[in-house]
Amino acid sequence: MIFQLNFEEMKALQSGGKALLGEEPHGSSAVLAPPKSRALVQALLPRLEGDLSMGTLDEIQAAVLAVDAIVEHLRREMETMVLSSHAADEDAVAAYFDFAHALTVSHRLRESSAEMEALVELVTGHPADAETRRSFRFPD
Repeated sequence: MIFQLNFEEMKALQSGGKALLGEEPHGSSAVLAPPKSRALVQALLPRLEGDLSMGTLDEIQAAVLAVDAIVEHLRREMETMVLSSHAADEDAVAAYFDFAHALTVSHRLRESSAEMEALVELVTGHPADAETRRSFRFPD
């Protein structure tokens, strides 16, 4: 399955992921991310060069968890910017847009994941189990 990202979404996820991992100056809350979330974000970042290809439920669900971690980091950044300056401050507005773009991706990923899970159940006749999540392939 090809999951499309527009330029703004891709850039928001890239900068948010790097900040969460502490690779950018404003990534001071990087230590707050659980190790599993950090590992998933590290795995996702190199793939954020355009649309994402995800062939299994495991792959899309890993992307959901990584994007959710980025969204939560961007939410904290946005709140910090608004409270430390003003809601209309340029940095606060930029932080809002990064958060909003990432939140939109999170929502779309969750919808795609639910659709893929329903398709697995329809084709196999039973809910997806651990083996099906790894082995059932979705074409691009």
